[in-house]
Amino acid sequence: MSLLITIDTDPSFTPKDAVPAPDRLISGDPFFKTWAQDASKGKKVLTGVWEATPGEHHSIKGTTYEFCHIISGLVEIEEEGGEKKTYRAGDSFVMKPGFVGVWRTIETVRKIYICVYE
Repeated sequence: MSLLITIDTDPSFTPKDAVPAPDRLISGDPFFKTWAQDASKGKKVLTGVWEATPGEHHSIKGTTYEFCHIISGLVEIEEEGGEKKTYRAGDSFVMKPGFVGVWRTIETVRKIYICVYE
């Protein structure tokens, strides 16, 4: 197994499909696709590509640390008690453990993610 992993931003394999949990959905009908591409440290570090169609849902990180790099699309993220931030292709950000907010997908978004679980 190689210790160098290339993240394919346009994977040809079938993604895992999902929708927000009913208690997290705010508006719209967002649909998620996840192309998991690596799992390390006993599945405590996950890397891949994630896509979401327009809609709005609560984002709650709990003990998870997540780095995101936007490949395409447009999102607004509003931290509870904080300001709204906009991210588009080329932008990167981190949601730290304890983050609670609203994720609004304005235009279908695709991102590279790295999630670190406690």
